[in-house]
Amino acid sequence: MTLFPDYRDQWLGNVRADLLSGLVVALALIPEAIAFSIIAGVDPKVGLYASFSIAVITAIVGGRPGMISAATAATAVLMVTLVRDHGLEYLLAATVLAGLIQIGAGLLKLGRFMRFVSKSVMTGFVNALAILIFLAQLPELDPARVGALTYVLVAAALAIIYLLPRLTRAVPSPLVTILVLTALVWATGWDVRTVGDMGALPDTLPVFLLPDIPLNFETLSIIFPYSLAVAVVGLLESLMTQNLVDELTDTTSDRNQECIGQGLANTATGFIGGMAGCAMIGQSMINVKSGGRGRLSTFVAGVVLLILVVFLSDFVRIIPMPALVAIMIMVSVGTFSWSSIRDLGTHPTSSSVVMLATVATVVWTHNLAIGVLVGVLLSGIFFSAKIAQLFRVTPTLSPDGTHRTYQVEGQLFYASVEDFTAAFDFREDVRRVTIDVTHAHIWDISSVQALDAAVLKFRRVGIEVEVIGMNAASTTIVDRLSLRDRSPQDDKLAV
Repeated sequence: MTLFPDYRDQWLGNVRADLLSGLVVALALIPEAIAFSIIAGVDPKVGLYASFSIAVITAIVGGRPGMISAATAATAVLMVTLVRDHGLEYLLAATVLAGLIQIGAGLLKLGRFMRFVSKSVMTGFVNALAILIFLAQLPELDPARVGALTYVLVAAALAIIYLLPRLTRAVPSPLVTILVLTALVWATGWDVRTVGDMGALPDTLPVFLLPDIPLNFETLSIIFPYSLAVAVVGLLESLMTQNLVDELTDTTSDRNQECIGQGLANTATGFIGGMAGCAMIGQSMINVKSGGRGRLSTFVAGVVLLILVVFLSDFVRIIPMPALVAIMIMVSVGTFSWSSIRDLGTHPTSSSVVMLATVATVVWTHNLAIGVLVGVLLSGIFFSAKIAQLFRVTPTLSPDGTHRTYQVEGQLFYASVEDFTAAFDFREDVRRVTIDVTHAHIWDISSVQALDAAVLKFRRVGIEVEVIGMNAASTTIVDRLSLRDRSPQDDKLAV
């Protein structure tokens, strides 16, 4: 929970830089929101209203100051079928329900599960996002759609972005880029694509409305699968972006509060005619690199976005797309972890495989959730294999040859039970066997069943068995799951 002095500093501790960076982000949000609306198959104002609402609300109640949340492609693609089959009203209802699910996730403190996402998965996520951001700019660089002038303007914009900071950092270079190129194109009348070419901008403020749908179980059965998918993907992208911003700014933030903030934002957005959204790594990077650190930058981005598209649409329409493309290329280059390429030769092979698999899956599917899931699963598999290698069983025979002790060391779980079972000699001519697990830990049902099977096999051939040294946690799971002392019919475990 954020204390009031800290919360106040998050608003007022970086006012000048937050105002300027928020303005830059607002301009960069416009074409993105329009493009994502087109992806979902709805009017551009649906994405624009959503970006305004989500940014403002997460600025107030979110858990990560300085992070930009708005309408995104990750959530838009999940709504395509729903809009096509049932229409806009069902999308709005699904957005509200997705928000409620996210609020529930925050209240249940599910944000803690982000600790299971390894550094390799995070690096893969960041690299994949950088590639997707760059690929998203290619339509604006297609020779079939644009002329040579576009490439000249993009090059000029990149020059301003990278060279201006060497002279002064008083004003964010992306903002200067937008202003200079807009003035240049307007003054010369050059024929290049502008924001106005992407779709119509709204001319009224959003108003509160209830989705016009029947309130029954059939409606719930239609929207729930979409809402659940949007909620999961939205939280996943938001929490991953939150981790990245934490690292970039060397600060910490509240994951569970971010879940609640995202949920409140999506719930409210569905009631003003907006689509679901989540954190945006590209715009968050623009904000951070432009000096934005506080909640004010996110709030300004949302408010300025609405003012621009409703009251200053004549100016917004003439912003040349080459300026915005150059900014997104800058974001792509700055987001990609170039050191990860060099580290491929020095990092463990398993870490490199996880990173590359995450990148490949995200780029191939354009679905962040699937890519991260693949990365997490691979991380779990490699980790299990590594831990299983640290397991061993050492047999010791007493001087009189009648008592065999098996010293078990390491983690006994599903990946090590095969080695555990193979270590026992059930045909040895001894009277007594001791299985010493003092230096081992029993984790799951697979290991309990393996221990049961070993004990019962020794008993079946007439050998007395004793298990010693079990710690409290292992005792708890064995007492709950073990069958070897419950009934004679459980000898089937030893077969």
